[in-house]
Amino acid sequence: MNRRRFLQSSLALSALSALPGGFRTARAAEPVTPWRMFEVTTQVEVLKPEGVTRVWVPTPLADTSFQKALGNDWKAEGGQAAWQTDPRYGAGILAAEWPAGQKAGLTLVGRVATRDIAVDFAQPGQSPAERPEVLKKYLESTDLLPTDGIVKQTADEIVWGARTDLEKARAIYEWIVDNTFRDPKTRGCGLGDITFMLESRNLGGKCADLNALFVGLARAAGIPARDVYGIRVADSALGYKSLGKSGDISKAQHCRAEFYLAGYGWVPVDPADVRKVVLEEGGGKPLNDPMAVAARKRLFGSWEMNWLGYNTAHDLVLPGASRGKIGFFMYPQGETAAGRLDALDPDNFRYRITAREVGA
Repeated sequence: MNRRRFLQSSLALSALSALPGGFRTARAAEPVTPWRMFEVTTQVEVLKPEGVTRVWVPTPLADTSFQKALGNDWKAEGGQAAWQTDPRYGAGILAAEWPAGQKAGLTLVGRVATRDIAVDFAQPGQSPAERPEVLKKYLESTDLLPTDGIVKQTADEIVWGARTDLEKARAIYEWIVDNTFRDPKTRGCGLGDITFMLESRNLGGKCADLNALFVGLARAAGIPARDVYGIRVADSALGYKSLGKSGDISKAQHCRAEFYLAGYGWVPVDPADVRKVVLEEGGGKPLNDPMAVAARKRLFGSWEMNWLGYNTAHDLVLPGASRGKIGFFMYPQGETAAGRLDALDPDNFRYRITAREVGA
């Protein structure tokens, strides 16, 4: 069955809009480069179907100050597919289903425009206040991001003496850069289980671990914060070989983080990518290397948008799923009568994601 749904979005520099889940970015976070347009194709195949087969694929965030969704086009031969949004977070989900005995294959083509974004803390913030219910949501605990116990204790220690939310957020960011490390042995992007990280004192991991740690500690310190799950779509134009990926991006998933600052709105940060620069650039660099110092400075308050965001969802219940919720939604997901498929197991659940720049 072929189903198409086009979510048209203007490239004009218009006022920002909110997603169903309350995703909004601030006027204080101004773009610093022109729009770039990308086409991202996701092809999914379930190699060992058993009984009814279901697949779910994340789709790009809609209108923000750094990204605009331009449409999704999909095909599920022999099955049915429909685009839905999660009612709590507004996460876009392409959900597909095939009957027993039917080969399961899904193709999704998404089009998106992005532009770099940066916050100038030296200028007075003039962003409209975020809605209270949205701020409350991004202060709450989730299964992977509790805000009590050792998370609260650690946050209190880090922000001791800080007077403002900006000082507290910066203290948490600097603590993560100084005390964590990128572990190349971590599977995928990590699990994001911050209680385990703190209790075990094993502060290694990848983006879904290190940036989740920022989000959890910020929430425990009383600062609304959220992970933004997405994928790299182009090489970095800033000289960082480790912070980009073009062409086949099947393993280029990357999550970032934001915190809310009154007057400035949602502020972009990415301490995990600082540790990626330290581990991977030029075979490894110390934190005081000029390239690492520059990344550390830049990634508090700005993002290079050679990346697209999918959603900010946690503890997500996939529509029609029979196997329970997932901690976050950054990879294609699937299930058969045998159970939930491992999104990182190519022998049973194969997907290929490619990206190409199509204009500006």
